[in-house]
Amino acid sequence: MDIGIYGMGRMGFNMVRRLVDKGDHRVVAGNRSSGKVDDAVAAGAEGAYSVEEFVSMQESPRVLWSMLPAGDTTDDMIQQFMKLADEGDIIVDGANSYFRDSVARAREVRNAGFRWLDAGVSGGVWGYDVGYCTMIGGDADAFEHVEPAFRTLAPANGYAYLGDAGAGHFAKMVHNGVEYGMMQAYAEGFEILQKSRYDYDLRALSSLWNQGSVVRSWLLELAENAFEQDANLDSVRGYVEDSGEGRWTVMEAIDESVPANAIAGSLFARFASRQDDSFAMKVLAALRGQFGGHAIQEASTRYPEQEQK
Repeated sequence: MDIGIYGMGRMGFNMVRRLVDKGDHRVVAGNRSSGKVDDAVAAGAEGAYSVEEFVSMQESPRVLWSMLPAGDTTDDMIQQFMKLADEGDIIVDGANSYFRDSVARAREVRNAGFRWLDAGVSGGVWGYDVGYCTMIGGDADAFEHVEPAFRTLAPANGYAYLGDAGAGHFAKMVHNGVEYGMMQAYAEGFEILQKSRYDYDLRALSSLWNQGSVVRSWLLELAENAFEQDANLDSVRGYVEDSGEGRWTVMEAIDESVPANAIAGSLFARFASRQDDSFAMKVLAALRGQFGGHAIQEASTRYPEQEQK
């Protein structure tokens, strides 16, 4: 089939490569910077060096798949697609978009005479090799049209149509919330091991746990890789960003009165990781000093970098 993917970041570029290498597809690759388009052409895609060219290189019904960052960037691209596309063309949002934004975008796209799919894509930088688990919402007939591409992108049984607009991105949102909790549990467990009286080889222990234990997982394989590269993670700063999905999952849990303790806790742990000298921790230390006479460390003693700010 013919398909266009716009956005040659880490995910989009490897998706193009997988479609070219592992399926019978004609793939048009577009990007805001021409160098990434050149790379896609070298990988076997056809290159589009403008949005106008990206749309004109396909015939209706076109598949215009955006793999740009969620938010205004995706909104702007969808608007450009709508100005150039023909009635019945399919617009696919593959970003980690908030599902409520996807519902609103789908309404606008459909009112203009186009079809809509939101595709929650999981696979990261490993997706080319192992496939992309894809969660899809939107128009059922659009899904049927694009299904050959979904089949190529995913591993066996690794894609599914889940319902109307927003269903794909809602499932991906919760997927990432669960991922937050799993990562936090591993992180806490490895810290307990690392601080214990025993001299554990954390890479070897990661490997051991993946041999039939109930906590085996791909995340644990990635932990093994990380410990192999840097046994004590000395080169890694303990600063962890979040890209939105964990927050949105907690917000939906609140709306539905679901006690999502692990996911909420893992999100707040990420916030804590960004504070070199948390004011809340200052208050705790001060209170312990006030009621119990416990020693208080000077800020410059624990956080010398604070002196440089």
